[in-house]
Amino acid sequence: MAARQLTPAAAVPPVKADGITISKITDITGPDLTGRFGLSWVDLGIPVRCPDGRTLYVFGDSFGPAWGENWRSPTAAWSRTRGLPSGVRVDQAVGGNWATQLIPYQHGDEISTIIPSDLITIGDTIYLQAVVNQGFGNVIWSGIWTSTDNGATWQDSGARFPGAAHNQMWQLFTWALGSDGWVYVYSAKFLRASPMILHRVRPERLTDPDAYEPWGVAGGRWQWGAGPDPVTDGIIGEMSLRQLGDRWVFTWFNPDQYRIDAMVLDHPSQDLRQTESVTLLHGTSWDAQDTNHVAQLYGSYVIPGSRLDDLHLTVSQWNTSDNSVYHVSQYRFRGLGRWL
Repeated sequence: MAARQLTPAAAVPPVKADGITISKITDITGPDLTGRFGLSWVDLGIPVRCPDGRTLYVFGDSFGPAWGENWRSPTAAWSRTRGLPSGVRVDQAVGGNWATQLIPYQHGDEISTIIPSDLITIGDTIYLQAVVNQGFGNVIWSGIWTSTDNGATWQDSGARFPGAAHNQMWQLFTWALGSDGWVYVYSAKFLRASPMILHRVRPERLTDPDAYEPWGVAGGRWQWGAGPDPVTDGIIGEMSLRQLGDRWVFTWFNPDQYRIDAMVLDHPSQDLRQTESVTLLHGTSWDAQDTNHVAQLYGSYVIPGSRLDDLHLTVSQWNTSDNSVYHVSQYRFRGLGRWL
């Protein structure tokens, strides 16, 4: 299948909406960009800073050279790009000339696919949390894999989060280490079908599900060790939580409103129902796209090197009608610093 012609980012002028200046910087993946690694058709692009300073981008269901060929998930590639406004460029794939699947398994009846949720680097170890599907959307469990060589090889930590736990809201993760020494974890049901819950865990116990402390209501007040109770009313899709300086930024795909939203937080445990949100990108049809209106968008992951007043996200697109677009792009948002 021929690739859809991509619009050069430079030809799409920045726009300002709700006080935010929005720019499309570049497409990160696509047949002409990452096809040489067997990553012609990929999505998600969840980024994490490696111990050696490179950034690892982890992809979900991956195909190449043609759509549907050589199905792998998850896959990954490194980038040495540090000047984000110039655009992220992939330098090398995990696996060498041909990107290999990070986790050894066969796509079949037992496990149809394993989809990455989020990554975190603590010391010299990268942790990957991923969702194990037995038939897409039927999550049997999620788990944690680790790498001590900057993402080149991965080991199963043995951590298992049952797919049915907490009303299925312990499946899709985002997590970040705070300056207070806790890792905070938002999680929701895979396939954009639930609100979100919150846990915290000490970094040295990240691979012990029993060490995750829930946040919920007891005795009429919110407290650690209770619940977990939903911290949002709306449905939460793919998401990214990061501490940037003294504040936190939370971005997510809002499936009810077909858009990508963001919040700036003092702390992950604050009342999200009373927290202002801002829309970063709107969904639209394929024939009505512009800078901040993107067809069949999803994802939204904070790229390392971002600042609150200069936020960069990876955003996915998939034209499900003909699979002519299935890629990851880089968007820039300036103006969230008004919450500083």
